[in-house]
Amino acid sequence: QVHLVESGGGLVQAGGSLRLSCAGSGGTLGTYSTGWFRQAPGKEREFVAAISWAGDRTYYAASVLGRFTISRDYAKNTVYLQMNELKPDDTAVYYCAADPRMITENTGWNEYSYRGQGTQVTVSS
Repeated sequence: QVHLVESGGGLVQAGGSLRLSCAGSGGTLGTYSTGWFRQAPGKEREFVAAISWAGDRTYYAASVLGRFTISRDYAKNTVYLQMNELKPDDTAVYYCAADPRMITENTGWNEYSYRGQGTQVTVSS
């Protein structure tokens, strides 16, 4: 079992960068595949990026490929989402989720065993 807490959200201008953190507690996040999702106002929650527990496989939504990078720090029990070249369309609440099984870009939010509460990202134009 692992408890997830997201942080790092905030207000940034278009073209700027943010790094989100997903910190695990009560368990070793490094043994879980971890994903990031986001939900904009009035829209469904969507997949953003995911990383295998070994860190050898990463997956990205087409809309963020080349701009966002997911990574993990085993020593800090944390998974990061580095977001560059942010656009107003990236405005959303960002959530992380973890699961002990293998995941892909097609693994849905509700399929993850553990889910965080989210952090707001707002990109101004």
